[in-house]
Amino acid sequence: MELEKDSKILDFFLGANSPAGFAGYFEELVDIQNGHRGYVIKGGPGTGKSSLMKRVAKVLEGADEQIERIHCSSDPDSLDGVIGKTANASIADGTAPHVIEPGFPGACQTTVNLCACWDEALLDQSREEIVRLSLKNKAFHARCTRYLKAARALLADNETIAAECTDYAKVQLFAKKLIHKELPVKKGSVGRAHKRLLSAVTPKGILMYGETVSALCQRVYVIRDDFGAVSRMLMAKLLDAAVAAGYEVYACYCPLEPTVRVEHLLIPELSLGFVTANKFVDTGAKPFRVINFSRFTDIEKLRKKKQRISFNKKAATELFEEAVAILKEAKANHDELEAFYLAAVDFDKVNAVAENVIQAFQSRCQM
Repeated sequence: MELEKDSKILDFFLGANSPAGFAGYFEELVDIQNGHRGYVIKGGPGTGKSSLMKRVAKVLEGADEQIERIHCSSDPDSLDGVIGKTANASIADGTAPHVIEPGFPGACQTTVNLCACWDEALLDQSREEIVRLSLKNKAFHARCTRYLKAARALLADNETIAAECTDYAKVQLFAKKLIHKELPVKKGSVGRAHKRLLSAVTPKGILMYGETVSALCQRVYVIRDDFGAVSRMLMAKLLDAAVAAGYEVYACYCPLEPTVRVEHLLIPELSLGFVTANKFVDTGAKPFRVINFSRFTDIEKLRKKKQRISFNKKAATELFEEAVAILKEAKANHDELEAFYLAAVDFDKVNAVAENVIQAFQSRCQM
């Protein structure tokens, strides 16, 4: 499916704060198939990494049929990466917490070294402050992790309650019918799932890039599920079926369970999406059809646990709010840290490196 001109820019996260610490899928950028080239930036905070990636994205806007902007969950105004479809190339921040080490340096990946653009002697003069602020930032994120872990435990309790009231045989039968209707098998095609995040807990709150759904999907099934017991099974079945049928899909995971729980499934070739909606997550996509968890649930039985459910939801909300507040503090602390690097960076050198990278992307778009 060819994207419309005004819908070729897609916004995602590839990593996020989670109950287990920072979790992500930056290995998704290492694609050694079909001549893909990955550019991996090495450099400290404030050395121009995000600015370079924004410049690459801006250049690709006029030359590439589809661009993915990968945002930083600790600062959504910054980029962690850019992926160009026509350019068949990506560029990403390869420093902590999303460390990327080229597996095939030179052959498939190019290291963009911004470390050579700073005055190390000047940074050495501020080493105590740099170390202090760096350790303080780690402490902020460790606290955030603990709050997210607690919030996840409370929401998991609600899901357990709902699971006891769910008719899973009915969910399975519905999934089978939906798959038969919407996911015809493509003969001779091999399916593939690209792991992404549409939402993340950030200093700006729980941020959702719902516009990406609208850009890729004209028909969207919205699964309204306040507990996750129904949507967990339904989304897992749909993902497995879509890949088995030969489709290339975006599997967008839940930042609270980034290794196991699919929240949204986007199938560009069919202009079809399946998204989850609840108190904390809603893409805002116009629904083609709404699937409500209640059709598979014994609501009367669920109501008997209303007080416990309400307590868990309220407490989880407060924990999310505290996690966001901590990330705001971490962002302010990180800005202080950046100031030391900004004072030590030779941006003429950075611009020279950036020009070479931009020219490389322009050339790849013309190949």
